[in-house]
Amino acid sequence: MQKRSYILSLLIVFLLSPFLLKAQIQEFKDSIIQISGITMTADSLKAIPAVSIMVKGQGRGTISNRQGVFSIVVFKGDTLSFSAVGFKKKDYKIPVNLPGNAYSLIQLMIEDTTYLPATIIRPYLTKEEFERAFASMDIPDDAYEVARKNTEGNRLRALARVTPIDGREGTNMYLKKQAQSLYYAGQPPPQNIFNPLSWAQFIQAWKRGDFKRKDDDN
Repeated sequence: MQKRSYILSLLIVFLLSPFLLKAQIQEFKDSIIQISGITMTADSLKAIPAVSIMVKGQGRGTISNRQGVFSIVVFKGDTLSFSAVGFKKKDYKIPVNLPGNAYSLIQLMIEDTTYLPATIIRPYLTKEEFERAFASMDIPDDAYEVARKNTEGNRLRALARVTPIDGREGTNMYLKKQAQSLYYAGQPPPQNIFNPLSWAQFIQAWKRGDFKRKDDDN
């Protein structure tokens, strides 16, 4: 008896599952809505371009074009956040019971006035005081001067002595040594005793005192 009722329950679920799935799909379709609209100023009804329209809590959105027109697909019940430079932020909550899957919106935005702190400009008391302040003024370097200082020969040489090699340089050095060792595989490597360049480097090092014993300095 229990087995029969269990089979009957499975049969009922199997028969009703297409209708339930269809109802869920229909409900999902009904919850999606495409919002198309335009962002305008509240006082003069002028189009506002480059307005950021974000869906709160979802990290996605869109931007209005040059004519202030925008379009975005959201769910009913979501909140759209409108923000633009020079205007107050505005939120709009989409009604849950909004009929249909398309809705047109005209979002009016109010200009936001920003008050900067007062700046008082006072002249120097005397001409001599102005000349002294002008002569001692620290003028910051421009981009050209900063680039010139960063590419000086002395600075580059100093950085080259303390800057470690990166991964690319280390890999190239290793591959170069490996290629050199494989090039002379099976035969003795050449001796630099008859190499004029090596003798010139040896003589320069000798003149610089690279081979001088440390005991001779004391």
